[in-house]
Amino acid sequence: MSESSPILDRKLEMEIQLLSEKATLPTQGSAYAAGMDLYSAEDKTIPARGRALIDLRLSIAVPAEHYGRIAPRSGLASKHGIQTGAGVIDSDYRGPVMVLLFNHSDVEFEVKHGDRIAQLILERISLPALRQVDTLPTTVRGAGGFGSTGGFGTAAKKHKLDHEAEPIS
Repeated sequence: MSESSPILDRKLEMEIQLLSEKATLPTQGSAYAAGMDLYSAEDKTIPARGRALIDLRLSIAVPAEHYGRIAPRSGLASKHGIQTGAGVIDSDYRGPVMVLLFNHSDVEFEVKHGDRIAQLILERISLPALRQVDTLPTTVRGAGGFGSTGGFGTAAKKHKLDHEAEPIS
């Protein structure tokens, strides 16, 4: 992160070990960028509708009470159909960081050494104590799953009924 960044948290530090001369330190693209750009340390072809593991040739010590989330770069996603997968770096992991890239397009995609391929976003985590119960508290949504709040499920219909205008008398 740039020393001139207005959002630099000077109390927080993340150590990065370069494992090769081909590795590049992550960089912040702009003063208010949420993520730090991650760079490929190798050339690799991602086949059409396929995936590839890209080596960054670096290791990261993510601060305690945080994790590193590897997220897609918006330009690669919108222009080339390139997405990231398996993107969690735990704070106790010390091995080499790799980025799993999926190519959702119909043409192969070339990654070159030095290309910005993903971004690393540092996120604070909360790990609650677990308590087993016999039943969970009820909610309007209940067990409604995929699509249940999109206007067609029970929760959406109940919300609409609860918020319909009362007639004026």
